[in-house]
Amino acid sequence: LTEHGQEVLLAKGGEGGWGNIHFKTSTNRAPRQKGDGKEGERRELRLELKILADVGLLGQPNAGKSTFITAVSNARPKIADYPFTTLHPNLGVVRVSHERSFVVADIPGLIEGAADGAGLGIQFLKHLQRTGLLLHIVDLAPFESTVDPVKEAKAIVKELQKYDQSLFDKPRWLVLNKMDVVPEDECKSRVKDFVKRFGWKGPIFEISALNHAGCPELVNDIYVYLAEKRQQEHRAEETHMTEEAQGILSIDSDDPRFKILN
Repeated sequence: LTEHGQEVLLAKGGEGGWGNIHFKTSTNRAPRQKGDGKEGERRELRLELKILADVGLLGQPNAGKSTFITAVSNARPKIADYPFTTLHPNLGVVRVSHERSFVVADIPGLIEGAADGAGLGIQFLKHLQRTGLLLHIVDLAPFESTVDPVKEAKAIVKELQKYDQSLFDKPRWLVLNKMDVVPEDECKSRVKDFVKRFGWKGPIFEISALNHAGCPELVNDIYVYLAEKRQQEHRAEETHMTEEAQGILSIDSDDPRFKILN
């Protein structure tokens, strides 16, 4: 089930029986007869939920994904200064204005080897399969000096591709987080070095989820992107419907069974 209002019959119900009112007559006012019905189908089902969200968050544990979703939405996930704080998906509604909003999904962080079962994030990547945009959040100021943000970012991309090529092919934006911790005189050089070594050519944003710096601009750009994407999909659907209608109404002018009046 992927569309609102969609229905599916999983187990057919049985046929109803006849109650005693069907056997009531003028001489038998309280009959004790009944007609047995037939049992319906029985099935044991395993249902798998894939949450619906417009935007999905990717990143290493402790990259600041939960802090970001808290900063821009109504979600209040657990936040702490140690990895693997997020143990299950979180959904947040981001309101750009009273009538404009979109939904963000935050999943547990991915680590190297996730596609082979390491960590928790791989269990929840399925929840990002129906998103329209992925935000790859990177901690540009890791607490430990031995941690290389580029190496960690490449590990995320590698695991994403190993898990699902279609998920890897989704539109993805790079979000460099914790810029408030980076010394001001190093910001430009650190960002430039990261982008060069990472080989990134797509959209890039510099933010601090903790103090919300850069978040409003990112949120606005996301909404504009999603709105344009929906319009394109709507136009494509209208074109498809028009082509179908034209196909149904078209006739062969040489067919003797038809006479074209106008």
